[in-house]
Amino acid sequence: MDVKTLTPFVEEVDTSYLEGLVGYNSRRAALVIIEVFLERMAKYDLRIVDFSVLSLVTHNPGITSRQLCNTLGILAPNLVGMVNAMEKRTLITRRPHPHDGRAMGLHPTPEGQKMMRDAEKTAAELEMEATSRLSAAERRTLMQLLKKIYK
Repeated sequence: MDVKTLTPFVEEVDTSYLEGLVGYNSRRAALVIIEVFLERMAKYDLRIVDFSVLSLVTHNPGITSRQLCNTLGILAPNLVGMVNAMEKRTLITRRPHPHDGRAMGLHPTPEGQKMMRDAEKTAAELEMEATSRLSAAERRTLMQLLKKIYK
């Protein structure tokens, strides 16, 4: 008997089961955006988590490390290195917290603010490109639905 006749050959891959999974679809969409995001953020030397941290610091001057960890789901030891690196790059500064003597508030420097403005503009442009097949209403609905999953 010929082995080739017994071995099934797939003409077209059936992805119907996977495409019925929220996780599969959200991950596939995220991968498309993340790939381009990483390419475009390379000029700022920002990874996804760095972008998120710097964005929160920029929009919330005085935010504490604890608040950052809680908001982004980051472990404190992992944040320490990021904050140190951003401080070394003069993107953020630490200042004593006005109400908690044990905490330090994180503040963007003028260089950090400028970089974040540019990086956020880049991110907004790439998201518009990545979702160009969606209407504005569909984009808003997608965002609302995704937030219902993680908030």
